[in-house]
Amino acid sequence: MSDVAFSSHNPSFSPLRLQGRSLGWQVGAVVLGTLFLALSSYIEVPMVPVPVTMQTFAVTLIGALYGWRLGAITIAAWLVEGAVGFPVLAGGAAGLSHFVGPTGGYLFAFPLVGALVGWLAERGWNGNRVMLAFAAMLLGNLACLVLGTAWLAVMIGVEKAITFGFMPFLLGGLLKSALGAATLMALPGGKAKPANP
Repeated sequence: MSDVAFSSHNPSFSPLRLQGRSLGWQVGAVVLGTLFLALSSYIEVPMVPVPVTMQTFAVTLIGALYGWRLGAITIAAWLVEGAVGFPVLAGGAAGLSHFVGPTGGYLFAFPLVGALVGWLAERGWNGNRVMLAFAAMLLGNLACLVLGTAWLAVMIGVEKAITFGFMPFLLGGLLKSALGAATLMALPGGKAKPANP
């Protein structure tokens, strides 16, 4: 196993190699990514105070496929769409109120989660190493839960935040991490390519 794949200075894996493509390609990727995120938001199981959606699956997968920079940009663009009124958030919701309500912490965590998973994928935690890909997805889901629960704790208290904003989502996070890793392994763009000499 080469140590190059884990180098923090010159990663050998660049998901989809989008950063080497033209600006038009990158803009197109961002648009497609925001559409994918919007679609994932409509797959929802209503819960109070935070619904279960496929958003974290989409966020971690975009991070893994796009890389940390473009992944974070894509996720942030989707959040901006939701903030200005496009129905792209959970269940087709929109508006700034969702960024200051119970879901705000999870929403603000999403670009960080995408960047984390993308950074790990660029360093070998990708479709060629399915257990590492699963670990990257799981770390992303846990980071989202921790940050979202911390925000929720300010609003409803620590105990209630853990009870309603963390514990119910653990199993879903585990399953979405497994699905994300399997998807990454199955997609041609999810596997590492040899580094250029």
